[in-house]
Amino acid sequence: MANTTSAKKATRKIARRTAVNKSRRTQMRGAVRNVEEAIATGDRAAAVKALANAEPALMRAAQRNIIHKNNASRKVSRLTAQIAKLAK
Repeated sequence: MANTTSAKKATRKIARRTAVNKSRRTQMRGAVRNVEEAIATGDRAAAVKALANAEPALMRAAQRNIIHKNNASRKVSRLTAQIAKLAK
């Protein structure tokens, strides 16, 4: 357990940030899941529309250090490649 007042405050602050970050991570995962579901059904139009929502969500998460920026870029790239395959 934290002893000093600054350590106690830091503990409270971390708890608040964790709650916010969990919410943001959940929203990001939901956006990615919508794209993956659209790809699985083979609906290219829905997949493109879902990707338009997912890409900013991923990049926002990267900016806020919820995921690494390379991780976000890789996810966008892979989703885009999967959507491109649907066109063929």
